[in-house]
Amino acid sequence: MPRALFSVYDKAGIVDLGAALHRLGWTLVSSGGTARALIAAGVPATDIADVTGVPAILDHRVVTLHPKVHGGLLADPTEPAHREDMAEYGIEPFDLVVVNLYPFASDPSIELIDIGGPAMVRAAAKNHAHVAVVVNPADYLLVLDELTSNGAVSAATRRRLARDAFVAIAEYDAQIAAWFDSGEALPPALHWHLDRRQSLRYGENPHQQGARYGFSGSRSWWDDAVQHGGKELSYLNVYDTEAAWRLVHRFDEPACVIVKHANPCGVAVAHSIADAYVAAHECDPVSAFGGIVALNRTVTGALARALVPVFTEVVVAPSFDDEALEVFAAKPNLRVLSGQAPFGDDLDVRSVDGGLLVQQRDTVDLDRSHWRVVTQAQPTDEQYDDLAFAWTVCAAVSSNAVVYANDRRAVGIGAGQQNRLDSARIAADRAGDRAAGGVCASDAFFPFRDGLDAAAAAGVRAVIQPGGSVRDDEVIAAADEHGIVMVFTGERHFRH
Repeated sequence: MPRALFSVYDKAGIVDLGAALHRLGWTLVSSGGTARALIAAGVPATDIADVTGVPAILDHRVVTLHPKVHGGLLADPTEPAHREDMAEYGIEPFDLVVVNLYPFASDPSIELIDIGGPAMVRAAAKNHAHVAVVVNPADYLLVLDELTSNGAVSAATRRRLARDAFVAIAEYDAQIAAWFDSGEALPPALHWHLDRRQSLRYGENPHQQGARYGFSGSRSWWDDAVQHGGKELSYLNVYDTEAAWRLVHRFDEPACVIVKHANPCGVAVAHSIADAYVAAHECDPVSAFGGIVALNRTVTGALARALVPVFTEVVVAPSFDDEALEVFAAKPNLRVLSGQAPFGDDLDVRSVDGGLLVQQRDTVDLDRSHWRVVTQAQPTDEQYDDLAFAWTVCAAVSSNAVVYANDRRAVGIGAGQQNRLDSARIAADRAGDRAAGGVCASDAFFPFRDGLDAAAAAGVRAVIQPGGSVRDDEVIAAADEHGIVMVFTGERHFRH
């Protein structure tokens, strides 16, 4: 008669599983709490203490750590020496083990560090040639289906269950190790486990495979996002959409962000989401072609009709009304996504040879009391609003970054240049007359006055930058010469 061993913290579904196994002629052995739940429901079960001859001891720290348990999990019934040991010590084999662990992550503490559970899981998973180990209640029905249909759990399923069991143990140990390291921004070790959440159309280029992975035990806005239409997402679609979605959620008012190749090429805040889109697109219509459009309000049919004439890879918003979805349906290649706000990560990670480059995620300080006006001219309230907007956008632009803005809309963005003067010139060229009377943000200090002179030539009336150059006095003097406001933030925002 086949034997099953149950020892679960989460008892959801365990009585139904036990009842079904009993009907199939299985003998059930269970740890105390699980045994009581089965018996109370009328399912015959033997308490593990009756098998080992030892009750739960040491405040329940030792329950299943016994040769009659682990011998039954690790025995190879095809090995003569194993059969001899089993006969001598009264060990009976288990054919199925169902275990889930103390929920350490729910309330990390010493007493929630499970010992017996992981030991049984590891033993059964090692011996998966003869034992099926189940750590996820979602697999109960699969196991029952195979037992009902074939009388046994298939070798392929046992192997897959064993793989999942080792993953569960690894994740569990990682949670404990991370708890010991908690309190450090950059701990001495990172214990991460990631699982594949989404296969992508391809990587950065069609000859590369791509996938999105998520940290085990955590959720992302991507996991609950809904794709309403369009082709399968590619690596760059996800990468650029993430950049646009993060930036648009830095604004409380109706806002639109258009991203191309990970850099914003249009950003605007307005009284309505439709006006925000129009203003963002006007920043750089050429670069917006083939871009990602992120909006932080519901997309209406009217806005959808304004958007569809422009070739766009992805539109992402909190929601879409029915008319908007109907309009977008006429564009079969347009990817339409709805999702909640980004959850936010504490760390920013990039790959390097043999490992990862890790830093705290950049945040933007918009507290004016932390800023310092360094020129004779003082900013008006309107200029402060524009400076805060431009500073927010600039922090999301690749270095060297220069952003021109007017009336809380970007009018020119210079990104990713090897020198700041070229970025200022590119931003000015894209802005044209729209920079007149506006503001300029620079992600790092102006090393020479030439960048400031370029901004002045574009008609900018206020500049925000970190300061900190050995030539700050020269740059401040140039600002005073032009009658321009200059604000130092004391904090740079390089982004590579």
